[in-house]
Amino acid sequence: MTTLRTRGTAASRPLPGAWSVGLHRGAIELRQFFRQREQVVFTFAFPVVILALFASIFSDDVKGAGVTASQLYVAAMIAAGVMSTSFQSLGVSIAVERDEKVLRRLRGTPMPPAAYFLGKLWLVLVTGIVETGLLLLVGATLFDLDLPTSAEKWLTFGWVFALGLTGCALLGIAVSSVPRSGKSATSVVVLPFLVLQFISGVYISFDTLPDWMLNVGALFPLKWMCQGFRGVFLPESAAVLEQTGSWEYGRIALVLGAWCVGGLVLCLLTFRWKSRRDG
Repeated sequence: MTTLRTRGTAASRPLPGAWSVGLHRGAIELRQFFRQREQVVFTFAFPVVILALFASIFSDDVKGAGVTASQLYVAAMIAAGVMSTSFQSLGVSIAVERDEKVLRRLRGTPMPPAAYFLGKLWLVLVTGIVETGLLLLVGATLFDLDLPTSAEKWLTFGWVFALGLTGCALLGIAVSSVPRSGKSATSVVVLPFLVLQFISGVYISFDTLPDWMLNVGALFPLKWMCQGFRGVFLPESAAVLEQTGSWEYGRIALVLGAWCVGGLVLCLLTFRWKSRRDG
């Protein structure tokens, strides 16, 4: 009788919820990521190396802005680093997991589907914070980036980071359904990200880009993250370098928020647990 009661109680015990399982899934994602040393080095070192190159080569004062070109690059590369650890990382890794049938096996377990995505979001949150911390350290120690001293500036940094990371992560999940195989994922995801960096103010200033490129770049979150981070880490005098001569925080919040909603819709419409070859 005691054995039967114990079994009955265990059988009736509810399964853990999506949030709890998502936390465990996030821990697994982080362990898997940090065990791949080459991936860890490339993910964190690449933006730092690019920043060091550009900020060292182009270090002159920007006329009428009260900043150096190096400081501009630091603020923009923080945005690029956030998008790298979210959009690019998820777009490639999920496509590979789908091709290797990892997603198919996970879908066959009792794990709530939302827990898988929560795990991925925990991964990009941790890696995004680490990447941003490294870029801020390099920028502050080597390229005279002044860290904010007011709570208002840090609050602005927080919501730009959170909205940008979320929107880019959701866009990365959605774009992971585009590659036909895991082998083609890197080419499909990295190319548009590279193009966006050139037309969103990461490497090239706005006054040298044609209007149609500026308009295309303004459709995506990277341009607005760059602008938001410049507003946080640069003095008010540097706002003259923006297209409208101001930081436009309201528009930044609107566009990044729209990408969070739009990215979620795209994920719901396009995400697949099986590759196209599996039918």
